[in-house]
Amino acid sequence: MDKNIIGQVRQALSDSIDAKTLASSARYFKEGETPKVYGVKMAEVSKIAKTGFQSVKEYPKQTIFELCEEFWKSGYFEETIVACIWSQSLHKKYEPVDSAVFERWLSNYVTNWADCDTFCNHTIGSFLIMFPDYVAKLKKWTKSPNRWLRRGSAVSLIVPARKGLFLNDIFEIADMLLLDKDDLVQKGYGWLLKTAGETYQKEVFDYVIKNKSVMPRTALRYAIEKMPADLRSEAMKK
Repeated sequence: MDKNIIGQVRQALSDSIDAKTLASSARYFKEGETPKVYGVKMAEVSKIAKTGFQSVKEYPKQTIFELCEEFWKSGYFEETIVACIWSQSLHKKYEPVDSAVFERWLSNYVTNWADCDTFCNHTIGSFLIMFPDYVAKLKKWTKSPNRWLRRGSAVSLIVPARKGLFLNDIFEIADMLLLDKDDLVQKGYGWLLKTAGETYQKEVFDYVIKNKSVMPRTALRYAIEKMPADLRSEAMKK
């Protein structure tokens, strides 16, 4: 594995530190959940990631995954975003066996909602569109003690949901997460329902009405956020 490229990416990130970004980064996370950061604007991180990928794109997929894992291990938010961009860039080469790699990264290295969402929305979401049978794996994640696997079970379906896919699975996963006490998991499945509701408004509204007596208000508010005012009012009635 060529670790020179890792050093080059890290140097580029260090050279791009922005004091204002560094100072404001903590406000997006709860106290105690803020990741380590360089303090680089997201647009610049994306640019650095894409430039770096040009140096490795001809490498075997497994080698690029190993480089991604080095970035994940660092714990730095910007490095994990590089890993997410690189793994997503390989989506045309995904194979079923890659599911084990992706689950390992989510289980072992994700420490905040931003990493979880970036990775699950794009890398895992793309994988599931290619290999829909693996949605069954998400249902196992709903029972995990790891909050990121539980949130991931929902947010991995955000991009497929935008395409109108997996509605029955979405409701099944929402059922499994319905009473989860973790607010980040509640927000995750609420967001998934909201996204599914862009295509299936009636079905999602009916689901919310059926479950609103037990659904946490956090999840409920997320689920109905984009619905017409009259439906939102109906759903929020005690």
